Amino acid sequence: MVCASKMKNLATKLFEVNAFKFGDFKMKVGINSPVYFDLRVIVSHPDVMDMLSDMLHEFISEKKLNTSGVHLCGVPYTALPLATLISIKANKPMLIRRKEAKKYGTKKLIEGKFNAGDVCLIIEDVVTSGSSILETVDDLRSEGLIVTDAIVVVDREQGGAQNTEERGVRMHSLFTLSYLLQTLLEAKMIEESTVKAVAKYIDACQIRSDGSFIKNGTTVVNDLSRTRMSFEARTDLAKCPLAKDLLKLMATKRTMLCLAADLTNAEEILNLADAVGPYICLLKTHCDIIADFSEQFVRSLQSLARQHNFLLMEDRKFADIGNTVAQQYSGGLYRIADWADLVTVHALPGQGVLKGLKSVIGVDRTVASRGVFLLAEMSTEGALTDEKYSTATMKMATEMDTDFVAGVVCQSKDLVASPGLLQLTPGVKLQEGVDGLGQLYDSPERVVKERGADVCVVGRGILSSKTPSETARIYRDRLWEAYLERIGVEKNGGDGN
Repeated sequence: MVCASKMKNLATKLFEVNAFKFGDFKMKVGINSPVYFDLRVIVSHPDVMDMLSDMLHEFISEKKLNTSGVHLCGVPYTALPLATLISIKANKPMLIRRKEAKKYGTKKLIEGKFNAGDVCLIIEDVVTSGSSILETVDDLRSEGLIVTDAIVVVDREQGGAQNTEERGVRMHSLFTLSYLLQTLLEAKMIEESTVKAVAKYIDACQIRSDGSFIKNGTTVVNDLSRTRMSFEARTDLAKCPLAKDLLKLMATKRTMLCLAADLTNAEEILNLADAVGPYICLLKTHCDIIADFSEQFVRSLQSLARQHNFLLMEDRKFADIGNTVAQQYSGGLYRIADWADLVTVHALPGQGVLKGLKSVIGVDRTVASRGVFLLAEMSTEGALTDEKYSTATMKMATEMDTDFVAGVVCQSKDLVASPGLLQLTPGVKLQEGVDGLGQLYDSPERVVKERGADVCVVGRGILSSKTPSETARIYRDRLWEAYLERIGVEKNGGDGN
């Protein structure tokens, strides 16, 4: 059995290095908590890292798990250093799960040498609902690996063990939140009032894997709106794999900025993409206005997207019968399906337009690598996309091919209710107004906080700038600050665990 004195010593060490603290913190799941864990800090304390990895190694042996031929996989990213140390101490091979598949080379999601049927033991730092473990389980199982157990440093005792058990994964925790509280109380490092406050919080906030809460035995649906939830929390609720990728990218890169690269010269677009690439999550093109469009241009643009970590969206606005859009998507001069991660689509033709586009995704190209934004509202004066049309579009987005629809292009905050869908809103400019052709412009703050945009499209505001890179940075920062205010997080605050 793991030595009790070592356990207590490690518990107090973790508190001393600020690996957990007490206060009022917004969590990934969108609620506030009186206790916050951040085990990332232990990488700056080698002695604590060594002590914890030794104890986890001993804990795994004590649990008598069948580790013969087993692989270890740390949930990205905080658990990776721990999994690495345990791998060395236990002489067990390790696998690395990427949060998003590479778009180049082998395009692997799971790195390491393994065969279908191999067993993998998951290592995780802190568990609340268990959603991060379950994401890792899904990716490992999709590669044919067998996953039945997860080793956890801290169980917050808010439903994670039950949620993972329902998916066939037993969770074994070194510490529980209750144990840590009691240990710190005995060491006179915290007050009894703190223990009681956290215990009350745990009782009131049992979280299920679907995001609902269990309180006094009754299920309470999480009524947080899309615009009040963080991008990280919404990732778990997205049904379209590419929506998950984009939400993760936005959260990691801290940007909501989409550049509308509406230029007619390939070299100018590439130079612009290189300059603003660090500040955008998405680059939107109109390939049919590029006078010198070529395969080499596409390869260069894809290279820049990989280099600067942004996605490509062709603003084609497909609006024909299924057979026609399938040919427009896959063939012709532009071969859009080969390079555009996302495309825009009018809902006017009905479900057939989605079926036609999706039919292009064959054995060499999975649905996970492509997605669409349905056009529900436009940003021009006098647009004919009325309320009835917008409502019908949303029905398509939520009821048909939901693994293919990443989001909706619209102007209204309340139109996109599902947290798993992204709202893309064009017409963003530092100075509000209307241009000579009826295009309406709103400020970054208004578009994010009042209109509810997740991805904000800026074109001429950057294209006409003498310093596109600096202007893109300004847009990125103002949009992100507005987003943090929208979800109720201080500018320098964290998202919780």
